[in-house]
Amino acid sequence: MKISIKKFVILIIVVTPLFFYKSFVIHNPKSSECKIISSKIIELREGPTFDIQFKGDDGKSFYINRGIESGLNLDTLNAKVLNKTVTLHLPKMIYGPSKHIAQLAVEDQIIYSEFKD
Repeated sequence: MKISIKKFVILIIVVTPLFFYKSFVIHNPKSSECKIISSKIIELREGPTFDIQFKGDDGKSFYINRGIESGLNLDTLNAKVLNKTVTLHLPKMIYGPSKHIAQLAVEDQIIYSEFKD
């Protein structure tokens, strides 16, 4: 089967945005598609667009997308995670793990989760 250059270019124009969308947008993450890390949280604050930003003692930062809108409270989170080692599930992206927190736990207690499974 021979494909013309024009059809090939159209195919690339259609497929490329879809590929980048799937590679950079986090939608309905699953536990099996995440990297699990531990980090001691030394700071948290409200970020732009109602995100909650976390800073680890290693200087890395993470966030819960629209965490304030989801009903999370900064004072409550502060009491539960500040200066404690947490377990984070970070969705894997084409370029490595994201900074987006899909699940946050302290010891065996899940504080926040986007998982539906």
